[in-house]
Order: sequence, then structure tokens, then C-alpha cells
Amino acid sequence: MSSALLVASKVTKNYEHLGRTLNVLKGIDLTLDHGEMVGLVGKSGAGKSTLMHCLGTLDVPTTGSITLDGIELTTLSSGALAAVRNRTIGFVFQFHHLLPDFTAVENVMMPGMIQGMARTEIANRAKRLLEEMGLAERMQHRPGELSGGEQQRVSLARALVLEPKLVLADEPTGNLDTSTSEQIQDLFFDINRRHGTTIVVVTHNTALAELMPRVVQLKDGLVESDVRKPS
Repeated sequence: MSSALLVASKVTKNYEHLGRTLNVLKGIDLTLDHGEMVGLVGKSGAGKSTLMHCLGTLDVPTTGSITLDGIELTTLSSGALAAVRNRTIGFVFQFHHLLPDFTAVENVMMPGMIQGMARTEIANRAKRLLEEMGLAERMQHRPGELSGGEQQRVSLARALVLEPKLVLADEPTGNLDTSTSEQIQDLFFDINRRHGTTIVVVTHNTALAELMPRVVQLKDGLVESDVRKPS
């Protein structure tokens, strides 16, 4: 079996704005292997979030090819893309997007409930993940009763509850203080080690990027550098 989980080839993304065409991605080639930890860096406007949205099936490239787990994404309908996304990809964002009226464990259970999974199975998964996140005593708390770091841990557990092969994190430490950021960073590495999940982190946090075994730098919609550190 190939070690490649995702292969993006000659990916472009254009937007029309006030009668002008904006070329955000200009021909991205990128391969992600099973179990990799990758930092995606670059200045604002380099195309990082746009690339993440295309890789995560939240947006569709203008041209090019993206294959995820052997499936060519660019030929799929929106419904088929949603099915692949729900089954294969987890997302962690800078803002947690937790549902305020639900407890931590209920928030983590939500993707499984939407999928129609048995409540007992998804509850057991959610509780196990929250225990891994160090939140065993906080499961019944609502988001407003949790710190920013605890909310991000809940968000991370929610991203993992359907056991995705790929997790895409967009500035996951952007709103956290230094100490809490370091704790979240450690969690990403622990999850990668425990579960073998491929993780891509879009970040401006140079300390986090420096810890990554592989760093892909974008500039003006292209891959400027792609560096794997010696293991």
C-alpha cells in the first residue's frame, strides 16, 4: 500500500472579486503520507487557509487534482464530498465553535449523532477522548464554564471522535496564552503518536512550526519550501 494519504497536483484556486480574477493558489503540488505531522506556514495572503479548505473539501479547486485515501475529490458531487469529509477528515479551528447549550461530552458526541451512530458507542468514544485530553472531571461542563484551553481540547476531541485519517488545524493556538499553547501543541504530538493520525497545522506560531518534523512554506500561492527534518 502506498504511504501517501493525500496527493495534491497542480492545484489552483481563483476567485472573482469586483470584476477581477484573484489567483490565490497558483499550482500547488503536495503529498501527505500516513501518520505525518506537517506545519503549513507563510505570511497572511500566502494561500494557507485556502489550501487547507481545498484539501479539506470545504472548497473546490479551480483546476488540478486532489486525491484523498485513493479517492479523486475534484470529480465528486457536493454530497459525495460531504460524505468523504465526515468519514475521513477532522477540523480544529482558532475559534472553537462549540455549542454553548451542550456539555463538553455532548459537543464531542455531536458528529457521531449527526452520522446516526449508536448513542452508547459515540458516548464511549467521546468520554475516552476527553479523558485523553485531561478533561475527565470536566465532561459535564458547558463551554462557558471551561477555559480557552479546555474549550480547544474539547474541539480537538470532537475532531477525532469519528477516527479521521486526517486532521486539519487552522491556527489552533492563535487565541491561547503561551503556557496553554504549549499544552495544546503537546496534545497534537501525543494524538499523532497514539492514533497515527496525519495532522496538518496552519500556524503563524513559529515555536510550534519549529517543532514540526516537516514544514511546508507557502509564498504567493506556491510552495516556496518543503523541509523534512532528519528523524
